Amino acid sequence: MPESADRVGLVFVSHSAKIATGLVELAQQMAPTVRLVAAGGTDDGGIGTSFDKITAALFEASSGAGVVILCDLGSAILTTETARDFLDEAERDRVRFVDAPLVEGGVAAAVAAEIGGDLDAVEAAARTALQHSPIPPAVSVGVGAVSRTVILVNKDGLHARPAAEFVTLASTFDVPITVNGSDATSLLSIMSLGLARGSSVQLASTDPAAGPAIHALAALLESGFGED
Repeated sequence: MPESADRVGLVFVSHSAKIATGLVELAQQMAPTVRLVAAGGTDDGGIGTSFDKITAALFEASSGAGVVILCDLGSAILTTETARDFLDEAERDRVRFVDAPLVEGGVAAAVAAEIGGDLDAVEAAARTALQHSPIPPAVSVGVGAVSRTVILVNKDGLHARPAAEFVTLASTFDVPITVNGSDATSLLSIMSLGLARGSSVQLASTDPAAGPAIHALAALLESGFGED
């Protein structure tokens, strides 16, 4: 996994400074080593966007691995595109604007950056918010598949922080794994399952070699994530 200084940075652009800073606060719970920068509101603290704030945020978020930007409303997109166009060509090539839901896409992108994803991976993670369906596919474990079912024990279930910890671990394995039918490496999919304390969690894979990965994930679930 890359050092924190080599991770992709994120800029959140909103018409509201509170929304942008709140999203940074939320995403930091799941991506503590990623450069997450808020660029919300106008220069005088009003509702709107600021070319200067966005420009400064792009430089602050940059660590050499590139920057991904997410925005809330149309005029924020226009201001952000203008700020990006003013960058030098080399810097501009390392800045990606992603048209995805600000909160869901921002959180998913932050987790992807935290686990060492490159620009393409972080951009793709943000775009999962556009493709995400709250209804997971039916669980099906075929012949030769590996599966294990555990009971979720931590008080608040798979809320944001433990879900991100789970996804981070799942992403270290090179085998496909599902959680109650949903992709174990997709933060939005895992959180949408609404798994509360006492829920039955089925970990499964079509790869017969997935046993160690499933057992490691099961152990994490059974540990309670350090929560009482």
